[in-house]
Amino acid sequence: MRYRPDTMIAPPPPPPIANRLTQADLHDARRRLLDMHFHARAGHLGGNLSCIDALMVAHHEFLGADDRFVLSKGHSAGALYVTLASLGHIAHEELASFHQDNTRLGGHPPPHGIAHIKFATGSLGHGLSLAAGLALAARLQNNPRRIICLTSDGEWQEGSTWEAAIFAAHQRLHNLTILVDHNGLQGFGTTHDVASMNPLADKLRGFDIEFRNADGHSLDSLRTALAPGTDRPVLASLRTTKGHGVPGLAGTLQSHYLPLTPAQHAAAIAELGMLP
Repeated sequence: MRYRPDTMIAPPPPPPIANRLTQADLHDARRRLLDMHFHARAGHLGGNLSCIDALMVAHHEFLGADDRFVLSKGHSAGALYVTLASLGHIAHEELASFHQDNTRLGGHPPPHGIAHIKFATGSLGHGLSLAAGLALAARLQNNPRRIICLTSDGEWQEGSTWEAAIFAAHQRLHNLTILVDHNGLQGFGTTHDVASMNPLADKLRGFDIEFRNADGHSLDSLRTALAPGTDRPVLASLRTTKGHGVPGLAGTLQSHYLPLTPAQHAAAIAELGMLP
């Protein structure tokens, strides 16, 4: 029988939420991320802090055991490791090996060795294609599996990301949710200065998708963004801050590259203690 792009299976219901996340859960995850990066003397902390809230909500409250997650912005692997550790998929003790020799927890997701990481990513612009392929495969298998993919806003300067979005919209991959970590900064400056796509939301709304805007640091807003869609892919643009929660570093280009100084680490930990 000839395959029809509009062939549909019912979208999966959201998994039951036994323990909804609290701000304390997010603070604990952020503290583990800060400690892990500080002790490893690793960069790329800014983009990890801008997306860890979304990763925690997606994995704890929306992804079931058979669902799939693709971290397209692979330089935020630390946030994914901390999230997986919070679920017991990685031992908390292993986080101390981040960025060390002979570790499973490299600066980008590994191609093998961690069951909940399906793809090595880090060369930006490819994750959405992989996620769209997983979503189509699930539909062809009549499998209600849900796919969530997190991209950076800088990735939307790459043609491969737009091609994947065209494919997902054409195939009406209703089991695919695309998150955009819209923190406005990338390796060489602001996304506006490097290759302006502003306002990115207006470009993305042009697709035959269900478009959502959300505060990427708000539990309730993230829950609304991640709720299952209906008959089309969902794309949620998350307004975030690079280096969120680190005084003097949040919203700066330095947060993309530089490791935390002892003073910055101490200030960030103190800031977590003051947050509600």
